[in-house]
This record gives sequence, structure tokens and C-alpha cells, in this order.
Amino acid sequence: MDHDHHDDRPDLDHRILTALHARGATPRVAAAARALSLAGEHGALWLAAGLAGAAVDRERRGAWLRGTALTAGAHLASMGVKRLVRRPRPGHVEPLVRTAGRHSFPSSHATSAAAAAVAFGALGAHVVPPLAAAMCLSRLVVGVHYPSDVAAGAALGAITARLGARWMTGGRDHG
Repeated sequence: MDHDHHDDRPDLDHRILTALHARGATPRVAAAARALSLAGEHGALWLAAGLAGAAVDRERRGAWLRGTALTAGAHLASMGVKRLVRRPRPGHVEPLVRTAGRHSFPSSHATSAAAAAVAFGALGAHVVPPLAAAMCLSRLVVGVHYPSDVAAGAALGAITARLGARWMTGGRDHG
């Protein structure tokens, strides 16, 4: 038995991905996952949300812009890690979306989503964390990441935003 061949005895990463990807067989689930994936491409949803927050919340405009910068920075960091690790995308499921790149680890969608959840959540945008969680799950449903890719991306994003929290809020700790 070849232990490097995942079809013989799939590991936990493969089994979880296979189970969640199967949820994409439901047309509404597939459509929602595709929409989230598209909205999260290059962190677009989160960057737009941060800029909208800055436009609406004039008192904390600087904090919103710095939170947006942290989110963008986390996304760029994930792209750098991806180039170093070079883990191939899952090959045992049929993806429901096209991807911008060939590499899987970490999920840049999860990185920017978690960074936005931490940064914008600290500014009172309570809808962002559950939307970010849905974004992370969507990457599994569409079949383009392993759960460990998503977990690592989310950790990278959350840590990046948390480390920048004092800078984001101008030295005031909001969470």
C-alpha cells in the first residue's frame, strides 16, 4: 500500500474536504459558495467593506483605513507563504470555481476574511465575523482548499489583524 497515494486511505484533510464539497451538489449551496468565492477574490469584499466603513464612520475613518490596510497586508502575506509552500490544490474533487493560482496553502480567502473579522469586528461590524466564517467554508464547498489550508489562512489573518490592533485604533485597545 502506497501511503503517499491519498485514494487508498484518505487522511482527515481529504475526508473533511470530500464531505463539505459534497454539499455543493445542492444548487443553492453551490451558488452561495461560488458567490462568496468570487466576492472574496483578492480580498475584494473585505477591502470594499473597509472603505465603506471609512466613508460612513467619519469619526473612526483612520481606524477603518488602517484595518483595511491590515486586511490587505494579511492577504499579501498569505500570497507570499503560498509561493514558498507551493502545496497543490486538491485533485480528488472537481472544483466548482476557477482559481487565480495553482497553490493551496494557505487559503488567501480565509486569510483576508479572518483579518477583516478581527479588524472590522473590533470596530463594531458584527456582521463581518459570520460572513468571514461562511467565506472560509465556501472554499471547502467549492473544492479548492483543504481544511488545513483554510485553518492556516484564518490563523494568519487573525494574528496579523490582532498584532496590528493598537496601530489600527490609534493606540486605544478596542478588544
